[in-house]
Amino acid sequence: MISPHRPPGRETFKIYDLGSYKRFCRPAAFIALLWLGCCLCAAPARAQAVAAAPAAAEEAPTGLLDIVFGGGWTGFAIVRVLVALSLTAAYLVFEQVMTLRHSELMPPGLAEQVQQLLSAGRAAEAEQACRSQPSFLGFVLSAGVNEIDGGWSAVEKALEDAAAEQAARLLRKIEYLSVIANIAPMVGLLGTVVGMIFAFQQVASTQGAAGAPQLAEGIYQALVTTVGGLIVAIPSLGAFAILRNRVDQLVAEAAYAAQHTFTPLKRKRAGKADPPVAAAPPPPPPG
Repeated sequence: MISPHRPPGRETFKIYDLGSYKRFCRPAAFIALLWLGCCLCAAPARAQAVAAAPAAAEEAPTGLLDIVFGGGWTGFAIVRVLVALSLTAAYLVFEQVMTLRHSELMPPGLAEQVQQLLSAGRAAEAEQACRSQPSFLGFVLSAGVNEIDGGWSAVEKALEDAAAEQAARLLRKIEYLSVIANIAPMVGLLGTVVGMIFAFQQVASTQGAAGAPQLAEGIYQALVTTVGGLIVAIPSLGAFAILRNRVDQLVAEAAYAAQHTFTPLKRKRAGKADPPVAAAPPPPPPG
């Protein structure tokens, strides 16, 4: 599509095509259906656990699922939110790993092809070569080719602006990992606070009849959501840092490749702009 901030003829290339989205939507739909199936299967198990609670009141929960289901519907709802956040983070990491590949952002041979065409004075063919391989490097090179008539300063500014625009596109989805890393501990803490309220409410409703064992059971069941929030947040934050460094590295490489592609043109223009100074004529003989 044509960008409203660019002159006619300048197209904005997207960093991934429709086929890439189709490839990523299939595993995302599978993960969503799997999570929904787990939730539907867990509901009868939860109902059976509640029905069998009077018979097993004396048995302390020993497994993780027992602790999660023992936290009540509030704790179970919080855990479901954390599971949804973890699946979203896993999908984002998978998508960005597939997107931030060197061959996807910097197609092999594109810079050399554009450099040869520009050296031969075939700017239109160079722009067509960039359009034929929509990518990070292709968009940056196309922006520079469109500004050739404006001189090297215009080309250099176009390269910088295009690289900054595409870098922002790459970082846009990675930022969601940072959001998940910040939200997950808060969601877990919310579950813990609600669980603590219920635990102390039980003590108050029994007028102190509930002893330390009952209070401790309610507290450690409430802390499960905090652990779940940290389990989601720590890998998400680590993946965010790794992927952001990857973007910075690829952006630097693409900017260097684009500058190197236009170097012969810069030298050629500089040679035309600064012709050699003719030697001064010899002074006349003294007469």
